[in-house]
Amino acid sequence: METHEDSALAGRIALVAGATRGAGRALAVELGRGGATVYVTGRTTRERVSEVGRSTETIEETAELVTAAGGTGIAVPTDHLDEDRVRDLVARIDRQQGRLDILVNDLWGGEHLVAGSVFGKKSWETPLADGLRILELGVRSHVITAALALPLLIRSDGPLLVEVTDGTAATNRRYRENLYYDLAKNAPIRIAFGLGEELAEYGGAAVAVTPGYLRSEQMLAHFGVTEATWRDAVAQEPHFAIAESPHYLARAVAALAADPDRAARWNRKSTSSAELARAYGVRDVDGSRPDAWAYFEDVHYGGKDGTPEDYR
Repeated sequence: METHEDSALAGRIALVAGATRGAGRALAVELGRGGATVYVTGRTTRERVSEVGRSTETIEETAELVTAAGGTGIAVPTDHLDEDRVRDLVARIDRQQGRLDILVNDLWGGEHLVAGSVFGKKSWETPLADGLRILELGVRSHVITAALALPLLIRSDGPLLVEVTDGTAATNRRYRENLYYDLAKNAPIRIAFGLGEELAEYGGAAVAVTPGYLRSEQMLAHFGVTEATWRDAVAQEPHFAIAESPHYLARAVAALAADPDRAARWNRKSTSSAELARAYGVRDVDGSRPDAWAYFEDVHYGGKDGTPEDYR
């Protein structure tokens, strides 16, 4: 039985930075399903498309999904590398709500750079401008947002910072393909660890979380499938059989946010959708409980006999 109830986050004020699509969108929706007021930010709107190049998902649509789920969704176009825009965002939340309870740093938007300049390349073969842009998108944006939003967050009676990344501290002990990507995906883990130290005196928690093999809109489009037909992609990529929907991580994080003991249980830690799902009794939209990181650790890297179905 799931522990997360529809009203568990009623009255809570959340900011999901980077909520246009993927895990960020799902996180906003599931926090809204719990009753929260959710400010959703990103660079792609119905009038403007970011460098990601997808017009099919917008922050306005995300806000509407939050409201439809039972929360209050508020879309605020924001480039989180623009300090003035982030200051304006925080000032607006302060003016309208007086505090912030949950900050989710899901900022990224560098998939196009990874695909073209990281995979299969040594770091010195990656164009320097692309590598530095990856660090801007995956590290600097997180630092700017945390630095400017935390003074508002600590007004909460239980501040929660969620840093979304790719991989846990344990799985990321392996080199992540390329120096720029490795730095970008390890930095949020250290941000959560460090800021968890600082938030502890306020009764707060900072947690780094990762999905497994994510069935994001971009990944589904890459394979030419939909959420309804995603298993058709397994013929192209056998490991995709362990894939999870964005709502798996989002349901787990919403349950964590509703846990009154979250600081004692999770502060400064790095965790995964699967670990949180086990802790809170959460399942994915199809009723499964996939553990992609365990599958890759045991089977792909460890040589253990097993199939993706053994890890669902």
